[in-house]
Amino acid sequence: MKNTLQMRIDPSYTLNFLIYIQNIYQNRDAQNEKLKFPYTPTKYQFHKDFELNFKEIWFEVTMRISENPLNDQEIFYDEKHLFYHGLFAENNETLRQYNELHQSFRVWWASLAGHYSVERAIDEKVHKMYTELADILLEKRIKPEKPLNISLIYDDCILVALEPDSYFAVISIWDCILDYKKLIQRLQLCIH
Repeated sequence: MKNTLQMRIDPSYTLNFLIYIQNIYQNRDAQNEKLKFPYTPTKYQFHKDFELNFKEIWFEVTMRISENPLNDQEIFYDEKHLFYHGLFAENNETLRQYNELHQSFRVWWASLAGHYSVERAIDEKVHKMYTELADILLEKRIKPEKPLNISLIYDDCILVALEPDSYFAVISIWDCILDYKKLIQRLQLCIH
């Protein structure tokens, strides 16, 4: 049996934007040593059902990205209202703040400190991850039926458990660097 594993890893615009919003939400009550990027002194008015809505949006977005990775940028650019209506209290002030937040993320993500850095943070691990996963599949005589698509996020998703899905996974930089063994096990569960 020969290795037929195909694996694609992309830093997700949409999922990283959700992590960006999640971290701002979490920072409201965090102590200085627990603050996460991005820290902003702006006080956002979040939807009263923020955590429930976040989970629903996360599941919808990950499902659509898993079906077609090209949906990612389309959702981020063409459906930005989805995040505003579900995650923020709706009024003129929060709409203005949300548009500024969306722009802030776009500027960061387009810079070397954003998308490029997130992708490069795991460069050394990608080859090792691929090799180990391919070896496990060969050892267990599992032949992948299609490519494994992986969306990379810059920070942990605290509000949603990242469960393996059929030929799709969401992983964080943390997973790749500090929780590597569990990550390989999770990725293996994606392939059946």
